[in-house]
Amino acid sequence: MNLKTETLTKIDEVITHYPVKRSATLPLLHLIQEDVGYIPEDAIPWIAAKLAIEPINVYEVVTFYPMFKRKPIGRRHIKVCRTLSCALKGGYKTCETFEKEFDTHAGPTEVSPDGEVTVEFVECLASCGTAPVVLIDDDLHENVDEAKAKQLAAQIKAEAKKKVASSQ
Repeated sequence: MNLKTETLTKIDEVITHYPVKRSATLPLLHLIQEDVGYIPEDAIPWIAAKLAIEPINVYEVVTFYPMFKRKPIGRRHIKVCRTLSCALKGGYKTCETFEKEFDTHAGPTEVSPDGEVTVEFVECLASCGTAPVVLIDDDLHENVDEAKAKQLAAQIKAEAKKKVASSQ
């Protein structure tokens, strides 16, 4: 596992904030995911050794919390709410639209063929009054019907093209 020097420094510093090292498990997982984009398999024994705990103790945390990704995901992460309010207002159609637009299936480890997008159908995004809602990376989008989903998809595609063009 290759972590940035900055991340390693943060990890060492974070551990000092906890009188019981084991309590630093969540913050360390977050730091690694921020750096690498997911939690690689070799991170589990590495964190366990760093905190002087058993690897199973880290594994339990990684597999319990859905925010931790165990495999790489797309550069953009689209989360579509599927709970009752959003479902009644068209959340399933919204999710299907994103799947079609990016030629992928919804799932926490599914990635569009271009590697750009992961679409995930998730539990409540806490904006029931503006259903259906979608979280793209850290930005909440409200009242996302099929038309708005297509518009958001087009925007993501345009940004991806712009990024490719500027890197050439």
